[in-house]
Amino acid sequence: MDNYFEVGKILTTHGLKGEVKVNPITDFIEERFTPGTNLYIGKNVKDTDMEPVTVEKARMHKQFVLVTFSGIDNIDEAKKICGEMIFVKESDRQELKDGSYYYKDILELPVYDAESDKKLGILTDIETPGANDIWEIKPDQGKSFWIPNIASVVKKVDLDNHRIEVTLLEGLRDED
Repeated sequence: MDNYFEVGKILTTHGLKGEVKVNPITDFIEERFTPGTNLYIGKNVKDTDMEPVTVEKARMHKQFVLVTFSGIDNIDEAKKICGEMIFVKESDRQELKDGSYYYKDILELPVYDAESDKKLGILTDIETPGANDIWEIKPDQGKSFWIPNIASVVKKVDLDNHRIEVTLLEGLRDED
């Protein structure tokens, strides 16, 4: 069975010729929406009826991507896919440079203090609000807290040993 990963959501139609407005959910917008790229449309990642589509044209428009898929050439066909999610097959993902990770590879990894080796919790969420990602750490007990994914905080991501090592800056964790 193939694994799929979200790369966007189809929001609405754009014009009369089948173009749709997509909210991209990927760091690889240009690669994912290059003409000729094979993608899949479905309700969610567990959808067993993924519809394969091929990008015919794509262009940036503000923070969105306007995409035309092969075979969808009018507004009526485009309306049928509005609200759907866009996925890429795991086998079609590109290799990342050292120090970069797919979210699915690091989510749910245990997080440890780099100096004391004390377990701080589990990485449960990743947000991308601006210049850098922020990671939510959920301890075994107590409140979740957020850390920035910056070199002075995240010291090591060790996928082979299934762990993340961090140095918490003062004030990052509210331990009331």
